[in-house]
Amino acid sequence: MDAKELREKTPDQLRDDLANLKKEAFNLRFQQATGQLENTARMRAVKREAARVKTILNEKAAAAAAEA
Repeated sequence: MDAKELREKTPDQLRDDLANLKKEAFNLRFQQATGQLENTARMRAVKREAARVKTILNEKAAAAAAEA
């Protein structure tokens, strides 16, 4: 998902996405620890997606604070 799509979402939707990404990251780390992880590149992609979501959330929070 790119940043343009994320900016169209509400903060609540972004928080839900972030929670799902954190769960997926946990599951991937667990799979890696047990030797069951097949696609190691997915770990990096999930980290980057989570960081992207956090960035958009911070942008939205800063914009809301600037308006008030």
